[in-house]
Amino acid sequence: MARQAIQYPTEILSALGKEPEEFEEEARLLLALKYYETGKLSTGLAAQLAGVSRSTFIYLVGEHGLSPFGETPDELEESLANARKAFI
Repeated sequence: MARQAIQYPTEILSALGKEPEEFEEEARLLLALKYYETGKLSTGLAAQLAGVSRSTFIYLVGEHGLSPFGETPDELEESLANARKAFI
């Protein structure tokens, strides 16, 4: 896997109280979550970016308040309501 370094001021580490490895791991996860949330990456590719397994990433999606189905809770409720109407 090709890896490029992202440059960032050391003051960021101080402000967040993080070590470089911890910051970089968290930054990769947050970036992967954002790309997944915006539909730019699938769960598999986002998991690769985050450096975790796909199943772990799906769990983390839920932990961060996102839908592992790619829809918001309101969108899921609307889809369920429409499905119920179709069967009545």
